[in-house]
Amino acid sequence: MYQKICRLILFRWLGWTYDLSLPERPKCILCVAPHTSNWDFVLGEVFYGAIGRKSGFMMKKNWFFWPLGVLLRRIGGIPVERKKHTSLTDAVAEIARNSDTFHLAITPEGTRKKVDTWKRGFYVIALKASIPIQLYALDYAHKKIVCTREIIPDEALMEQHMREIMDYYKPFCGRHPEKFQVESF
Repeated sequence: MYQKICRLILFRWLGWTYDLSLPERPKCILCVAPHTSNWDFVLGEVFYGAIGRKSGFMMKKNWFFWPLGVLLRRIGGIPVERKKHTSLTDAVAEIARNSDTFHLAITPEGTRKKVDTWKRGFYVIALKASIPIQLYALDYAHKKIVCTREIIPDEALMEQHMREIMDYYKPFCGRHPEKFQVESF
């Protein structure tokens, strides 16, 4: 029932389409960009529900207040305390390694604002957990969600992979295009 409602909202009412050419993996990191609006989260949740999948996500701890925090945790939210200098990548990779299934959506920009340098945590988690990274793009200009590229992390190839990831996301347009930019190498 939930899947039907999500499909109705996203595809019929809102007119979005998708190009998803990669298989569903038991474990993977979902690298999601551009991230320029809070609506990206809603869009991603409805999309993943529409295709019958579930994913966790990391979000600023400030959002986990009562009663919203209860809902966010229930749908897979992991609160992140940005000021603590603990190894979040180690903790999340450990969870991934010890789980039968693990899907975690991460926005590499780390914020909805325009940034010059993307965070590498999504890559490090995937590397430490030995799981692939699937690249999901939210293209508001064409009302299309695209996932046609997968990266198998390798420490020696990290910067090369980051260039490939930037090239992959270049053509896509966020809800607020002025807030999105890929890194220059």
